Amino acid sequence: MSSSRPVTHKQAKQAAGAAGRTVSLVTLGCARNEVDSEELAARLEAAGWTLSGDGDADVVLVNTCGFIQAAKQDSIDELLGAGSGGAKVVAAGCLAERYGSELAEALPEAQVLSFDDYGDIAARLDAVLDGRRWPAHQPGDRRRLLPISPAGRPGAAGSGAHVPGHGTVAPDLPPGIAPASGPRVLRRRLDGGPVAPLKIASGCDRRCSFCAIPAFRGAFVSRPPQDLVAEASWLAGQGVRELFLVSENSTSYGKDLGNLRLLEAVLPELAAVPGIDRVRVSYLQPAELRPGLIEVMTSTPGVVPYFDLSFQHASGRVLRTMRRFGDRERFGALLDQIRGASPEAGVRSNFIVGFPGETEEDVAELHRFLTEARLDAIGIFGYSEEDGTEAASLPGQLPADEIARRVEDLAGLADELMAQRAEDRVGESAEVLIEESFGRGRYGGRAEHQAPEVDGTTQVLAGGRLTPGDMVRARVTGAEGADLVAEMIDVIDAPARGTRRVEPA
Repeated sequence: MSSSRPVTHKQAKQAAGAAGRTVSLVTLGCARNEVDSEELAARLEAAGWTLSGDGDADVVLVNTCGFIQAAKQDSIDELLGAGSGGAKVVAAGCLAERYGSELAEALPEAQVLSFDDYGDIAARLDAVLDGRRWPAHQPGDRRRLLPISPAGRPGAAGSGAHVPGHGTVAPDLPPGIAPASGPRVLRRRLDGGPVAPLKIASGCDRRCSFCAIPAFRGAFVSRPPQDLVAEASWLAGQGVRELFLVSENSTSYGKDLGNLRLLEAVLPELAAVPGIDRVRVSYLQPAELRPGLIEVMTSTPGVVPYFDLSFQHASGRVLRTMRRFGDRERFGALLDQIRGASPEAGVRSNFIVGFPGETEEDVAELHRFLTEARLDAIGIFGYSEEDGTEAASLPGQLPADEIARRVEDLAGLADELMAQRAEDRVGESAEVLIEESFGRGRYGGRAEHQAPEVDGTTQVLAGGRLTPGDMVRARVTGAEGADLVAEMIDVIDAPARGTRRVEPA
């Protein structure tokens, strides 16, 4: 006689361990991939798989990056090393989606999954563990899976294609996974720190000539505002104090929901979530940065005046070949507008050097812009010829050694300029989110102009005990490269946004 009594989450985990269903998740690439991995983790744990952080897992699931050549090589190296302990190896993420069967043929030691396998990820790993070979997908342009018109996309993502980070689940969830009441966002935190990425959209509708991301990530799809607020509330309950809003293009948020100004409305809602002290927006397109959004980002309590602007170059001629907007003068005017609203606003950007046809005059124009712009963080990348992009067939392809020379020259300049900008901040008062302790009254954190992972950090000297998640007000006393040194003034009480004096250690 069989029993219909439901199996508890604890029993499912015990059974999973006994049956040898353990998985180690490795995440490469950007913060968007981190969110996707947390969706995969939630789906696997809900299906009875045990997440393992050590090297004895039965399956190693690598969430790969496929953005540029260096990232692709890192992903391949990780896949090659993942099975050294005898584990089954599975490739997911951007590299797997972009190359599919080609990657599977080149790496027979790994099984390759598509984004469309995420909804059944537990069944896919069950098959892998049973020794079955799951057929790798034939890669295609994912933009064709959704309507061309953004207005036709709401609701289409669930039926036409899986959009990572937008998943929903049944109500019976194990502890640690986002609640099923209200908008049922599927997520299981893999990092317990006070900062978490929050995916607001996926995909991109732009047609930059150097970029392959839209083809394998698909058309732009926004997440509904209620989903974002619900997930932000859940993250706050998990100890998160800073939301890092991520997407391929945050300034397009809401266009497929019928409101191009939706981000301006959502930011105050997210900042008002109890327990959330700081909201940061990433991946802003200069061509789409509206005055209203600048106003909201520089005047809303809890929304930091931080502008992650995708300039890519400063020569108008090169930018037009990239199918991008702007030039040195226009970008300078945009920075003036931002700093007119918030003089201490943080600004970062990335630049591609060695693009096909780039001349010494173009490099000089970029050099001049960087010198004038006073950016807090600068990323310099050499042009990488990407399969299927328009730029790969352009005339004027530069030799690799010339690209490397230009990168080295401009990266050296960028280091100098970032150090100068950090020196400019000496004497300022900064709100710093504490993330780690170095001992002896020294703590590591980030000021408002410093995003996680990609920007500098702030070392805080305090006369009392602090813990990760504390927000403190500090006076900047020095700079070390792009990093700051500061002395604490007060600990900021998050709920009331008041201050208190910290007790001596």
